[in-house]
Amino acid sequence: MNKAVFLDRDGTINVEKKYLYKIEDFEFLPGSLDALKMLQDAGYLLIVITNQSGIARGYYKEEDFKKLNKWMLNALKERGINISKVYYCPHHPNAVVEKYRKNCNCRKPKLGLYEEAIKEFDLDLKDCWAIGDKIRDCSICKSTGCKGFLIGDNESANIIKSIKEGAGDNIKYAENLYSAAVMLIKNSAH
Repeated sequence: MNKAVFLDRDGTINVEKKYLYKIEDFEFLPGSLDALKMLQDAGYLLIVITNQSGIARGYYKEEDFKKLNKWMLNALKERGINISKVYYCPHHPNAVVEKYRKNCNCRKPKLGLYEEAIKEFDLDLKDCWAIGDKIRDCSICKSTGCKGFLIGDNESANIIKSIKEGAGDNIKYAENLYSAAVMLIKNSAH
């Protein structure tokens, strides 16, 4: 069985920009490249799981997402970072684009994309982590042995406070992806 880190994309790996789909608007967050390399070097598969409701809302097309995704994967590969797979949900229950209007099982906080990754990569959840800037990015941690980090300040102050105070069960708080990676690797060494 393998171990992996489930990563959100926007606000975790790159700067959060509303409905990002253009290459020229993509910016890696400070420390995120170093963090990804550290996690990879520690033996973790890197798996991105991202909601992309901008497709359903008609702000950009699925092809636009795929083009940006391909660019991001190549930019990471040039730096020696291999993302095992990017799973994405293009759906939204109130979609403008009818073919994406559904209450699916793949939109976080639901676990459909995590379940696909677990099966495809033969993952042992007790050795896996989820990292994201929204509590929904750690939804896999609520009902499984997966541990997680909520990072940054994109969540409400109350949620961040409760996680910091230990209310998140197996979810911890870190300032950013780099800090989470350092703590994760230190924690895994014990």
